[in-house]
Amino acid sequence: MEQTVGIPFHADYRRYLLEASDITLGTLEPSTICEPSSHTHLPCVVASARALGVPPELLPICEDNADFYCIDAGGAVHFWSHNGASEESWPDLASWLRKVWIEENA
Repeated sequence: MEQTVGIPFHADYRRYLLEASDITLGTLEPSTICEPSSHTHLPCVVASARALGVPPELLPICEDNADFYCIDAGGAVHFWSHNGASEESWPDLASWLRKVWIEENA
């Protein structure tokens, strides 16, 4: 999948994909890699993000109404609005999962 989307995955994201990517919680639906026909399939999410200007060094891990949460090479997660870059970020995937995916959507 890393070759398909053209960006290496941070170790935290690999672990998330292996251990928790099949969990559904609230309205946010993080990207998945197992079901190609799903609207959350990572290559589709990446293509949508790139079309809206998300730079290639960010890997979109979740789409939310044409906004994206993206992980960078260092493991930090950044919010990318459909209007462009934002200052909103989290130091790591665990922080984003806890603050955004779990606390705001549970």
